[in-house]
Amino acid sequence: MEDNIGADDGSIKEHDRLLPIANVGRIMKQILPPNAKVSKEAKEMMQECVSEFIGFVTSEASKKCRKERRKTLNGDDMCWAMEALGFDNHAGPLRRYLHRYRDFEGDKANQDKAMNNSSVSKGVEQSLS
Repeated sequence: MEDNIGADDGSIKEHDRLLPIANVGRIMKQILPPNAKVSKEAKEMMQECVSEFIGFVTSEASKKCRKERRKTLNGDDMCWAMEALGFDNHAGPLRRYLHRYRDFEGDKANQDKAMNNSSVSKGVEQSLS
């Protein structure tokens, strides 16, 4: 039996609403000792919880975006939602991660640009000689 959420016309199947259980189990095992096992029941419970949590935070961020007449939700919106919902202990580290990620992506883009410019100038030099 497959559970559906929502109306018949735009319903979401239960398995589409949840994170893949293999991913949840992998994340859970990362923190455990190598010989530890995680029961199917524990994985399914955690799968429900994290999927619900993501939906909860995303819904709050989405409300903010609608008020501001924006269609795209970004990392700052997610951090804001975490704080607005009282998850300050998690919002701070998430915001720091977001800034490091953006710095890294910016550095990577600059390196790619430099490599492309270097390749182009070498190609131009070779064609001129």
